[in-house]
Amino acid sequence: MRLVRRIGALALVLAALVAPAAADASPAKVAALQSALQALRLYDGYVDGIQGPLTRRAVLALQRRRGLAVDGVFGPRTRQALGWRGRPGLGSRAMRRGDRGWDVAALQYLLQRAGSGAGRADGLFGPLTEAAVRRAQEAAGVGVDGIAGPETLRALRGAGGDAPSSVPSGPVRFLRPVAGPTGDGFGADRGDHLHTGIDFPVPEGTPVGAAGVGTVIFAGYNTGGYGNLVVVQHRLGYTSWYAHLSSIAVSSGQAVGGGTQIGYVGSTGYSTGPHLHFEVRRYDTPIDPAPLLLSTVSARPSARARRGPSGGCDDLSGARHGDWIAAERLCAER
Repeated sequence: MRLVRRIGALALVLAALVAPAAADASPAKVAALQSALQALRLYDGYVDGIQGPLTRRAVLALQRRRGLAVDGVFGPRTRQALGWRGRPGLGSRAMRRGDRGWDVAALQYLLQRAGSGAGRADGLFGPLTEAAVRRAQEAAGVGVDGIAGPETLRALRGAGGDAPSSVPSGPVRFLRPVAGPTGDGFGADRGDHLHTGIDFPVPEGTPVGAAGVGTVIFAGYNTGGYGNLVVVQHRLGYTSWYAHLSSIAVSSGQAVGGGTQIGYVGSTGYSTGPHLHFEVRRYDTPIDPAPLLLSTVSARPSARARRGPSGGCDDLSGARHGDWIAAERLCAER
């Protein structure tokens, strides 16, 4: 009997570990849950709307902390234990600057998924979220007032922003931000941490181009080691990061296209020499950029970098972007 009881207890524990964190696991609701758990220092993963073992463990930890039934199921009582971060429900009010709560975190996730930015889903409706709402409203052709009401939410959901199947129908690709070979790759061991992007060891002052169409959601100095940093929000939850820049040529909120010059290679932040650190993230989760890179380079070389002593093939600075790509290929064949 004692062995049977132990087996039964083990089965209950295993069931709790694999139980769904929420009965209604739409990505926006999972993201709002992750945001709340992250703020309570129970969840150290990314707010990505994907229900996984880290989310389940955080729910179990919350239930133990609050003296609730430890079953891993995110029900009404567990949600109530989140305090203001667990309410109100998405769609129960028109959200505006100064609001906070569960619905704001879900909104921020939907905005990020739609490619309008907001940076991160923290449940706090500040100026970045307001600007992201305005961008989404403008893109959807609805009234641009920075207030996320029913019409704005319908537009975000209509774009597939809260559907589990809303993933790229084909492979996502990015232009190469600079010309030249790559150095350290994704996941390379840096002693106390893993490398979250790939490096391009190119000379200081090399122009850096945006790797695709999007909106700049950060352009400034990052004290966490990236130095001068530009982050571009793309559609479907993707962001591209350009770090260690010597200077920045864009501003937050600016729309960019593939090839828009966003700055110059440098060695700011935690860097041992001039290079571009390039990252791609999806819902703030770093992924390997290498398989996503096209052979086409986004940035046009500067006149100083391309001009040779006699012009000709070495001087392509005055060409239009499309002509420059064709001319570069032609010159390479000579």
